[in-house]
Amino acid sequence: MFLRHLSLVNYKNFDSKTLEFDPVINCLVGDNGVGKTNVLDAIYHLCFGKSYFNPVSTQNIKHGTEFFVVEGEFEKLNRTEKILCSFKKGTKKVIKRNDKPYEKFSEHIGFLPLVIISPSDRDLILEGSETRRKFMDGVISQSDKVYLQNLIKYNKVVAQRNSLLKYFAANRTFDRDTLSIYNEQMNTLGTAIHQKRVEFIGSFLPIFKEQYQNISEKDEQIDLSYESQLSDDTLQNLLEKNIEKDRALQYTSVGVHKDDLSFTIAGHPIKKFGSQGQQKSFLIALKLAQFHFIKKLADTTPILLLDDIFDKLDENRVSHIVGLVKDDNFGQIFISDTHADRTENVVKNIHQSYKIFTL
Repeated sequence: MFLRHLSLVNYKNFDSKTLEFDPVINCLVGDNGVGKTNVLDAIYHLCFGKSYFNPVSTQNIKHGTEFFVVEGEFEKLNRTEKILCSFKKGTKKVIKRNDKPYEKFSEHIGFLPLVIISPSDRDLILEGSETRRKFMDGVISQSDKVYLQNLIKYNKVVAQRNSLLKYFAANRTFDRDTLSIYNEQMNTLGTAIHQKRVEFIGSFLPIFKEQYQNISEKDEQIDLSYESQLSDDTLQNLLEKNIEKDRALQYTSVGVHKDDLSFTIAGHPIKKFGSQGQQKSFLIALKLAQFHFIKKLADTTPILLLDDIFDKLDENRVSHIVGLVKDDNFGQIFISDTHADRTENVVKNIHQSYKIFTL
């Protein structure tokens, strides 16, 4: 799978921009602030129906205008797939595939698999559990529609249960029977989500460890583990045990929406004990493992976006990653960098077709 053509109107810093891409390697070079990352984000937008960096649609419209349009032409399994994503202030976002609008955006997830590696990935280490859950859910959802639907339903039930708890507190009332309906729904959906996450980590961990060793070129003890309250008890029991606590807090304190991933090096949290280089290698290994995991389950090779990759790794390591295209491990790659010469030095040694775009 590859992106042949990209067209932008009023998207972020662009009035109007059209780009024709190489099917293998594409390099976006230029000073900071010219829009290199915005082009990558537009590609992400076409694949996921939202921005990677700013999911608030109005903030992706060019300042002083009322709408944006992102349009792309993909080649997938010898078929041309035209994807259009548009948004106008005061209306709903529209995503079309071959001129036909999607009724639910979730139907589009996984159709155009993509992985992005960006400096903002450090949030996976630095931020709270929600960021790591989103990463895990994003990887699984690209290849499992049932999981994605269960997740959407589960989050809706949690929101409804939280509203009910707030209603009880505001009206000084309590109805255990009504609450139990939400508990049962949460238990059914949450148990299925938990099981799928357990299976995912079992498959993902060996791939991740292999990728880390390839990047770091060191035999370091790194680990990734799944932490869930459901490891020791059923969600039904947990909800029953925490009813009084939830009434006091006015929100649901237990469930798979509290799950986390633990990142460690030599048995210690990488956030506190990993060097900057180790953390960078850990994050890139995570994303490359995501790439290989999705590729294994999808019917096509994901697109790979490398945003400001030289900020993360030295030139030799970047050469190693980009060089993997020689082995047909990767499909189409996009690289953004501030130094055109540095980028060209890396890609011309790969002996694959490439284009360089100076923005």
